Amino acid sequence: MQFQEIITKLGKAAKNNSLNRDRNLNPEITGVAAIDEAISGTLSYVEGGKFTAHIATTEAGALILPTNETLQSQATSRNIAWIATPQPRLLFAKAISLYYKPFKPTPAIHPSAVIDPNTRIGQDVYIGANVVIQAGVIIGDRVTIHPNVVIYPDVTIGEDTILHANCTIHERTQIGSGCTIHSGAAIGSEGFGFVPTAVGWYKMEQSGYTVLEDGVEVGCNSAVDRPAVGETRIGSNTKIDNLVQIGHGCKIGRNCAMASQVGLAGGVIIGNGVMLGGQVGVANQVTIGDRVIATGQTGITGNVPAGEMVSGMPHIPTKIYRRLFVMYKKLPEIYQEYKKLQQKESNQ
Repeated sequence: MQFQEIITKLGKAAKNNSLNRDRNLNPEITGVAAIDEAISGTLSYVEGGKFTAHIATTEAGALILPTNETLQSQATSRNIAWIATPQPRLLFAKAISLYYKPFKPTPAIHPSAVIDPNTRIGQDVYIGANVVIQAGVIIGDRVTIHPNVVIYPDVTIGEDTILHANCTIHERTQIGSGCTIHSGAAIGSEGFGFVPTAVGWYKMEQSGYTVLEDGVEVGCNSAVDRPAVGETRIGSNTKIDNLVQIGHGCKIGRNCAMASQVGLAGGVIIGNGVMLGGQVGVANQVTIGDRVIATGQTGITGNVPAGEMVSGMPHIPTKIYRRLFVMYKKLPEIYQEYKKLQQKESNQ
């Protein structure tokens, strides 16, 4: 595919962005690659920062660049075709789809699948080998259910949703349209509900519901628990990485992102557009406002107002945390100075 053809296929995504002035520079592009691994004939991108230096050495046939005239001049001087855009990574992501299409099986029902007769299945659905679907399940059109998936009773799955191999959907779960549940994930599993008594723990049955709105994605081996009463809800277009724990009764807003090993205790409320870095932990019943960002390994022990960026354990504003971290690195020399002052005082 020629570079100019790629730009045409991207359509609106590439519209109104700057192209290199030499329209005759139109190389054949056979694939996509990271800029530090690109070879002749591949398309790559630069978002900024440490990768800009690679423009001087990359073998890429074409680049997606930020709106930075210096970087554009560097690419031009090396005779590399380019397009400039305010969001290079986004345009590159859309370009990848021109060369790679995820595996999607042809609609069919494998003969080894065990499907309760009291199940409603839509049009053009794929159900793989050894899938188990229990009573009262409703499956929308064009749903893909890969092998070994188990779906408990009274589950609803919206159209165009994908359930990858070996995930489990527990009872009273409602999954919206266009969702993706990756391998090993457990959706609607029992919340951790036990009441202490004089003779041990009394199990509180988890009779609530789990709701995933449209466009939610849940990574491998993550768990979203249902509550004793009420619901656990994940808002539309929220993305959850591998190995994430969502406790019972949590309410998560729209367009959030949670990196690997995030853990939410029960009853956490999270607003829209929140981003939680890897290994962030959130304590029971905490409320986090819209657009909050928590950096990796933050321990959130109390409510966080909208728009804050927090770090550390317990969490504090990131600006303060960074100043404290600089001081922390200087503690050995500060301690030595303190010892000298002590010694001087004792000699007086």
